[in-house]
Amino acid sequence: MVREGPAQTPPPPNEPYPADQAGGAEVILNTPLRKWIFFGGLVGAIVLVLAMSLVRLGSG
Repeated sequence: MVREGPAQTPPPPNEPYPADQAGGAEVILNTPLRKWIFFGGLVGAIVLVLAMSLVRLGSG
C-alpha cells in the first residue's frame, strides 16, 4: 500500500461518554440454553487451566 500524500491528522475527539451512563456490563441470559452455554464456557476454562497445570507438573 502506497500513501498518496502526507498523513492526515485524526479528527478531534467527541465528547467523552458520561461516567454515570458507563456503568458495568450486564450479561443477558434469557434462555436456559444460553445459561448452559455461558456456565459451560466458564467451567471449560477452569478445567482447561487445571489440565494444563497438571500436564506442566507431570512433565517437569
